[in-house]
Formats: sequence, C-alpha cells, structure tokens
Amino acid sequence: MKKQLVLASTSPFRATLLQRLNVPFVTVAPEINEKEEESESPSEMALRLARQKAEAVVKQFENALIIGSDQVAALGNDVLRKPGSIEKAFEQLQRMRGKEHQLHTAVHVIDSKTGNSESTLNTARLRIREDLTDREIMHYIKLEMPLACAGAYKIEGAGIALFESIQCDDWTAIIGLPLIALSKILRKMDFLETEQT
Repeated sequence: MKKQLVLASTSPFRATLLQRLNVPFVTVAPEINEKEEESESPSEMALRLARQKAEAVVKQFENALIIGSDQVAALGNDVLRKPGSIEKAFEQLQRMRGKEHQLHTAVHVIDSKTGNSESTLNTARLRIREDLTDREIMHYIKLEMPLACAGAYKIEGAGIALFESIQCDDWTAIIGLPLIALSKILRKMDFLETEQT
C-alpha cells in the first residue's frame, strides 16, 4: 500500500506550497498549545511546535508521512507574535524598523508506520528599512491587513517594499514551508522516488 502524505496544518500558504511538489496530500488540523516555553530560544520553539503538530495527528494514519511545520519570527530572543490588531501591527513594525530580525521555519516529518522522523530548521535574516516612515507603515497595514501574520507583514505581497535586505537560502521557507529541505527529507524517506516511478 502506497504511503499517504499528510500536512498537519490548516495554513492555505503551506498547502499551496506543498502542491508545488506535485504529489497528492491531505490536510488535517493539529490541536496543540502554541505557547512559548520558558528558557526556550525562538528556533527551539519552531522545532518543538513543528514536531508537536506532526505528533498530534500521527495516530490518525496507519501508513503515512506526516508533515508538521511551524514558523517563529523573532527580534533577537523576543518572539514576534501575530499582532491581531492594527495598533499592535503598527507598534511591531515600528520596533523592527532599521533592525534585523529572524524567521525560523521548522519542518518535522514522521512515518506513522515505522515511527522514524526527521527535522530541519531554516533561518532567514531580514532587515526592515531604516527610512520606513510611520505613514508608510500605516498605509501598508491598511493595504494588506497582515494582522494574522507573525512579524506583521506579507512578504509574498506588498510587504516586500518594507525591506532593506533579506538573506535566505530557500524563499519558500519565508512563506511557511521550506520545500528544498522538505524534498530532501521526503527523498530520504523514499517517498518522492516512489511517487515518480
């Protein structure tokens, strides 16, 4: 029996990215608590949450590869949460202006049949423009309403104009699912080759 591919996420961005691998998959909502743990770095938090998302749905599938993914935006060791309001989005972008922040994107894949698992972490370094004015910030927020986005921007949209520089070895990671690393894991687990034969 051929293995199923399961994305433990309800994110439309992750689902759209995974479609690029041209393999069938199903999505399932993982029920986990995404609270930050004490003395945990932002990158450790991303890895833990990706693992917990995959583990939360693994028992629902007999023969599947479960993909859990999580992204944590951070300014130093301070986690940048989804703002939820225009005011908080404005404050967050003001605070980030002229500074470098990081986007830690983690993936954890579990084979539900064998229990074997693999994790990976991609860290992008992004710098918001120092000359970004308060007026530009407010205009951007009203334009795209990035209130459910960590960091208060949508880099795949008009948010790209907020940036001075971006250092990343996989642009899909910034959107939410690092396909280069994920493809490598799926090949290691003999999934992509199976699909292509």
